[in-house]
Amino acid sequence: MRIAIVTDAWEPQVNGVVRTLKSVRAVLEAQGHVVEVVSPDRFYSVPCPTYPEIRLAMATTGAVGAMLEDFAPDAIHLATEGPVCVAARRWCLRHGYPFTTAYHTQFPDYVSARSGVPAEWIWRYIRWFHAPARAVLASTPSIRRTLEDHGLNHVRHWGRGVDLARFHAGVAPHPELAALAGPVQLYVGRVAIEKNLEAFLKTSQPGTRVVVGDGPARAELEAKYPDAVFMGARFGDELAQCYAGADVFVFPSRTDTFGLVMIEALACGTPVAAYPVTGPIDVLTAETGGMGEDLDAAIATALSRDRAACAAYGRTFTWEASARQFHQALVPLHRTAVAA
Repeated sequence: MRIAIVTDAWEPQVNGVVRTLKSVRAVLEAQGHVVEVVSPDRFYSVPCPTYPEIRLAMATTGAVGAMLEDFAPDAIHLATEGPVCVAARRWCLRHGYPFTTAYHTQFPDYVSARSGVPAEWIWRYIRWFHAPARAVLASTPSIRRTLEDHGLNHVRHWGRGVDLARFHAGVAPHPELAALAGPVQLYVGRVAIEKNLEAFLKTSQPGTRVVVGDGPARAELEAKYPDAVFMGARFGDELAQCYAGADVFVFPSRTDTFGLVMIEALACGTPVAAYPVTGPIDVLTAETGGMGEDLDAAIATALSRDRAACAAYGRTFTWEASARQFHQALVPLHRTAVAA
């Protein structure tokens, strides 16, 4: 099958959307499918207002459509709600081609946190973007309910996976974490306002708080919390060693749709502490972490969990299963399309 994935999130961005798309693409290609990614790096781009690390591509309908026409896909998936996918959406509707979309990010909450614009205003745009899709792919039951509550009822499940060859209980702890006073409490992800990272840095559990990642809020938080260890971004085997070297993984975000980092930590045997919100409530179990509005208490609970049980549970998340769900949701272009 020839599959076109159109996305506004791609390298050099480092986030869960990019990692998901790259991982699923790798599995599909290994199975013999041909996957074309239409991404922002193929267009002129400008910095996103309030978030300059993210570039907004100046993609026209004609340019995106020409790329899709040249590839001649059997199915089209629009991964994000940005300008590249808007152009692809317009082209698909103009030609009567069906497509699927995905809801990767709590976009209304992110925009509201950064701009003060009411989230419901952004939901109008989300409904407009996803309404013509044959299916909207969502990673958890909570996100499905959120979409349905906002009038999007054509939702299909698309789970996430772990690179189990890299993230597993046999990984040796990172030497930098091994040298720290314990218990070592780890955060991995973007260092940005929407990740609610300061809630983690304010906790009072003994030990050392470690932040792996980079982003626009790093300099401010590093100056404000000098006792925390900011390691910057780490990747691949070194990232796995960071998970393995932590006593607990702390996920303070209230706006993520899933949280890939949680299942990567679990696969390395590290229990997770989080708020009882979308993402953690769909991923964590009583045996693999602690959840509560008191993050200190959640950390204390998670520290008591058995690492072997965490690793066993983490192994249940595979990219092969994720790719299968993605493929099953695709709609071949020869089917009758929805009206524009």
